[in-house]
Parts: sequence; C-alpha cells; structure tokens
Amino acid sequence: MTGTNDFDLIVIGAGTGGNGVARMAAAAGWKVAIVDQLPYGGTCALRGCDPKKMLVSVTEGVEQAQAMAGKGLVAAPRVDWAEMMAFKRTFTDAMPGRIEAGHDKAGIATLHGTARFTAPDTVEIDGVAHRARHFHIATGARPASLGIPGEVHLITSTDFLELPECPRRIAFVGGGYIAMEFAHIAARSGAEAVTVLQRGARILPNFDPDLTEILAEATKALGVTVHTGAEVSGIARDGDAFRVHFDTPDGPQDILCDRVVHAAGRMPNIDTLNLDAAGVQAGARGITVSAAMRTTNSAIFAAGDCAYSGPNLTPVSANEARVAAKNLLAGQDAREITYPPIPSTVFTLPPMASVGLSEAAAKEEGREVDVHFARTEDWYSSLRVGAKASGYKVLVERKTGLILGAHLIGPGAEEQINIFAMAMGAGLTANQIKAAIFAYPSYASDLGSMV
Repeated sequence: MTGTNDFDLIVIGAGTGGNGVARMAAAAGWKVAIVDQLPYGGTCALRGCDPKKMLVSVTEGVEQAQAMAGKGLVAAPRVDWAEMMAFKRTFTDAMPGRIEAGHDKAGIATLHGTARFTAPDTVEIDGVAHRARHFHIATGARPASLGIPGEVHLITSTDFLELPECPRRIAFVGGGYIAMEFAHIAARSGAEAVTVLQRGARILPNFDPDLTEILAEATKALGVTVHTGAEVSGIARDGDAFRVHFDTPDGPQDILCDRVVHAAGRMPNIDTLNLDAAGVQAGARGITVSAAMRTTNSAIFAAGDCAYSGPNLTPVSANEARVAAKNLLAGQDAREITYPPIPSTVFTLPPMASVGLSEAAAKEEGREVDVHFARTEDWYSSLRVGAKASGYKVLVERKTGLILGAHLIGPGAEEQINIFAMAMGAGLTANQIKAAIFAYPSYASDLGSMV
C-alpha cells in the first residue's frame, strides 16, 4: 500500500476508545488516520460525562446553600441556565480543536465523515476510499430505538446539554443514570415540573435497592416526580407542548410537558459501518471481540461501548483501547484485557456509587458475608455539610475478611468508592482498612467505620 489514502492503521471513532490507539501507533512510526462523523472528543468529553459534571458542579452551589441555610450561610443562589451552558462550552468547545491539534502534531491524518467498510481492507469515507493494513473501531453507543408512536418528539441527552433554556416542564423516559442525573440538574435549575418515567419496579436497578430507596426519597424531596412501573406507550404533540402517555399497574396515565428526554438505554453505534463487508461479526450487544480486543477479522480491533466487552464506562474503554494498541503494535495477542473491581457513580445530589458484588449476587453465589448497612445522616461528615440523605452497605466475606462489595450514597461517595475499589483490587481485608490512618476529618476517614 503506497497510495495517498493508504495507511497502516485507520481508527474509526475519535473518542476515548480511539484517540489513544491512534497516538500509540503513530508514536511507533505507523502511518495512521483517524475519522469521526462528529467533532473529535467522543461522547464522554463532548456529550456526556464531562459536560454533565460541569452542570452538576453549578447545581452543587444551590444544593450547598440550601443545606447550610440557617447555619451561618446567608445566600439564595439560583442557576442562570444560559451562563451555566456558556461555562460548559468553555470546555466542550475547545476540546475538538485541542485533540485534532495533538493528532496533527503526532502526524496522524484527521478525517471527517462517515466510515463504511467496502472490503476487509477498505473503508469509504463520504465517497472516498481509504485502505489500511489494520483498523480499530471505537464508535461508541447511541440512544436505543424505543419503537413507540411519537418517538420523533424525543430529544436525546446530547440535545438536553445544548438546550438554550431550562424547560418549565420536562419528562425523562427511563430511570437510569441519564434520567436521574439530568432530572436533578433540571429541578435545581428552576424547572417547575420534572418527571421520571421508569418502566421497572425501581430506579437504577443495577444499584443496591436500600440505597436507591434513599436516593428516591431525596429525589422526591427535591420535587421530582418518579413513576415506577411506567411503560411509555406514545408521545403526541399538544399545541406547543407534548403529551406523554404511559401505562401503569393502576391503568393508563398521561402528562403534559415542554420537553421529553430519551433516557431509556443505549446501543452500539455500528449500524452504518457495514461490518459484513469486513468480515466482522456483531450482535445486539456490540462487536464480537476476544480478550485481546481482536474482532473476527484478525486485522481489525474494537474497544469501548461499540464492543461486546466490559461495562460501558469511559475508564473501561480507555483500558480496552490500551490492550488493543499493545496487540496491534506487537503483531500478536501479547495482552489480554482483565477487569479489576470497577466502580460506578451516579452523579445526582447526593451521589451514589457502587463497586463489586451486590447483596443479592453474593447470596446467589453462596458467599457467607457480613452485611454492614446504615444510614449516616448523623455522622459528622454528613452533619458538617448539612446532608440529609447518606448511607452505606459494605459486604465483608466472613471467612477471609475481604471486601466483596461496597455501595455508598452521600457527600464524598464518588471518591470513597475509588478507595474501596483499590482496596478490593489489592486484596485488603476489612481489618487492614480499619488499621489505615486517613487524614481527618475527611470522607475517606469514614471507611474504617463502614467495614
């Protein structure tokens, strides 16, 4: 391959799962191109984790002022939606250019458009053919189709992050991360009516039920209405608004709102790739990959949310991409992905976090565990910040003293869970955690009392 459009490696997707692979290959002297149909940066940096957390940071000011009212802080802040969005754009607007500039400096060809395989060694990008010895696919995920009448009226989480003003009435279809985090943002930003429509029996079904009950209480106190067992059956325009119809155990209901947000799951973003032409197998859960992140075409790798692999989390995507890059450069399967204890956090206020086995899973596995569960609103770390909803559940294996699972809610949970994850990965026992001396007073210093 010696033509202008011939490369050693073409990376499809300029997010977390793609950028690092392109840089590592270029640093090794490979001729590399990367392509994306959207601005460089991927979902996390531009349309997900990072911009969302910037909005959360603003609403934390409102939450903190309310929590400390009557305790010496005299303030009544409110969110200016336009200014908050401008703050978010100070990060997101700059990111694509920074990434492209870094690729240019590394000698990586930066392409824009939709890539579609026409042969195992060729992709067509907006009508132009590009060949490569190897490909790496990291196209992420997109909102899943709900197959309901009026689905066209839904806006996505990406659209929510670009709204010019906070809707007066807003509904979220789904009860997972996106729905709960954005519902909290909207409620603290001045929305008058915020509704979550969750098909299942409870919100955030992958998290501990005792802690999600605490979060449900806090969400209700915030003024958010949560309907569980609510199956959305259709959305219809009603003047300048939208009427959302949903079925419940008590019969059909409907609500009127100004915006309806799709928050009911995502699916691998692979439909436009024409993977059959490349000999790459895929299913409903993504591209089939080995532990080396190699697809069914040995010259093509995949990582992140588009692959049928680990949890759909940004740090997981980065680790999978690193393994793929090592194997690409080695010319063999020199590395296999291993997943350490992986923490996950819901950035509501209060935040909720989890790592390891749930109580139900531990019982299903027949593990003998001591379950340490308590609400902690009366602990100093909660009292000092006026937290009204906090607690923990930690599972300690009776025979070994190992931590099998940790589930937290309250201020500092998103950092406490990282320490639990490291302790679990290192095989530390509950007694070793108790023996650790943490800076005090800090959220970490509570860990010894949780085990």
